[in-house]
Amino acid sequence: MSRKKARDNAFKCIYELEFNKDASVEKILENCYEENGNVPEEKEYIEMVLNGVKEHLEGIDKIILANLKNWSLDRIAKIDLAILRLAIFEIKYVDDIPVKVSANEAVELAKTYGNNDSRSFVNGLIAKVIECKDE
Repeated sequence: MSRKKARDNAFKCIYELEFNKDASVEKILENCYEENGNVPEEKEYIEMVLNGVKEHLEGIDKIILANLKNWSLDRIAKIDLAILRLAIFEIKYVDDIPVKVSANEAVELAKTYGNNDSRSFVNGLIAKVIECKDE
């Protein structure tokens, strides 16, 4: 199993959910698995993340907003928002993934999929979230 591949696919599912709010999680997952040929362990992680982000979306978004100054969610690039939601979900709700791994993987996703500012934006916000978590 590749956790990196599963995380990449989970990010894409979260991103898709942002644009297809009426789509069922099951349909998004079905499309993901069909496109990527995920193995059972990857499917388990992707499903856990997508369902978890959807379930805790309001709380995750409050965490994002609490760590921004004079910003709204609408101002954040959708790709960056999906990355932040994934990373914050892992940091807050998944005990078996080290916080540093979630942070590093979020920065890698931002480098791969985001714009020139995504890496530093995601890194800075996740660092604030981790700092608050440790208090």
